[in-house]
Amino acid sequence: MPIAPKVVVVGGGNAGLCAAISAAESGADVTLLERSPRELRGGNSTFTAGAMRVAYEGTDDILTLVPDLTEHDLARTDFGSYDEGAFFDDLARVTQFRADPELAETLVSRSLSTLQWMRGNGVRFVPIYGRQAYEVNGKFTFWGGLTLEAVGGGPGLVESLGQIADRLGVKTRFNSRAVALDTGKDGVQGVVVRTGWEEETIACDAVVLAAGGFQSNVEWRTRYLGPGWDLAKVRGTSYNTGDGLRMALDIGASPAGNWSGAHAVQWDLNAPEYGDLAVGDGFQKHSYPLGIVVNNRGQRFVDEGADFRNYTYAKYGAQVLEQPNQVAWQVFDAKVDHLLRDEYRIKQVSRAEADTLEGLAAKLDGIDRAGFLATVAEYNAAVDQGVEFNPNVKDGRGTPGLDVPKTNWANTLDTPPFKAFAVTCGLTFTFGGLRIDTDAQVLDGDLAPIPGLYAAGEMTGGLFYFNYPGGSGLTNGSVFGRIAGERAATAAR
Repeated sequence: MPIAPKVVVVGGGNAGLCAAISAAESGADVTLLERSPRELRGGNSTFTAGAMRVAYEGTDDILTLVPDLTEHDLARTDFGSYDEGAFFDDLARVTQFRADPELAETLVSRSLSTLQWMRGNGVRFVPIYGRQAYEVNGKFTFWGGLTLEAVGGGPGLVESLGQIADRLGVKTRFNSRAVALDTGKDGVQGVVVRTGWEEETIACDAVVLAAGGFQSNVEWRTRYLGPGWDLAKVRGTSYNTGDGLRMALDIGASPAGNWSGAHAVQWDLNAPEYGDLAVGDGFQKHSYPLGIVVNNRGQRFVDEGADFRNYTYAKYGAQVLEQPNQVAWQVFDAKVDHLLRDEYRIKQVSRAEADTLEGLAAKLDGIDRAGFLATVAEYNAAVDQGVEFNPNVKDGRGTPGLDVPKTNWANTLDTPPFKAFAVTCGLTFTFGGLRIDTDAQVLDGDLAPIPGLYAAGEMTGGLFYFNYPGGSGLTNGSVFGRIAGERAATAAR
């Protein structure tokens, strides 16, 4: 009998698990190395809501991913369509047309088939009611190109993928930190692993790196992202310190992408330094398009309604980091309270509430009260009352004449109680990474493939610059993880 090729996958999040599953399906003997203990498995994926951007032509495609939708569900839902052209255009637009077109085309064109592959293996999806579709006149209309999430969110996604990997015979080693790649005349031939302070080398035929970015490395993010980024909070795991990147760069891999950029959101001011699995993504505050955001001077500094939130949220965290004391306040009144996402109702939320704007200002620690009240008065006077408010579309209800406009969803702040939520910058993942081709093979400084080395997920560069379309990170990990696992097993054979 032929000997099965040996593939080592470094990193046990969504990308790594998809790579391990794909390699095992392709006949490889797979070992997955996870730096964390079992109870903290999954890397950043566990801290997400599990939303995955996918190109689809209409309801029939949705039904291939969510076959248990009822007639009632279908009758009350407008899924619309989000075809490959729309996905590609969104990715190009929000990255200021810097996304590598070949990687982008692979991500977009493989998105539906990859989610169908995941569904066929046992991962379940559901529509994102409430977060990506508001109910208006008895109908939910999905907006922003983001329609589905994994059942159970990020933790559910990781649990499902972990069970599939176990079923396929993938050997997962926890508390195992990969620290170096072993190379020889034929390329990468093994991984040096540290368990405690003891090191060993695992020989293999191919390696897939899926160990995430460097957002949890304070020194690296200050070096590459710039001054002030040491003060950001990390939304997810504390284990993503750039190990996989360093290992590959040490053997001559080519860096690529936006090394000075990152996915950063508005995050609860009093959240801990790293993510808390008990809260998950509940510290995020993503309903800002329904209100206004002010700094400690009481001034607005972003267009809260520039676009649907999933096209702006990943860059507005950096805007908050630039404000005095790295803090801002999201302010809403009672007219939109029922539309706020569930994360505004967790017990850990940093919130102030009052029946008057003057009373609210008095509760906002460190804010210029007069500046805040003047900003609200100016904003209220500018709201275009002649345009109907509709949160399901870019309604054009704006604030003509303001130096910092609000382009859509502008509502006067005039109905008590008034609520304000304190936020800072929450860093999700870094955009810079390794240069890969469309086979997920890592390229060296001469742009030649490094034999036996593949990469997927957050540690690859070239797709995301300055910003990203919400939900495309997990899809990126799944698409290129699946490709990397299959190619690693095939090339090794």
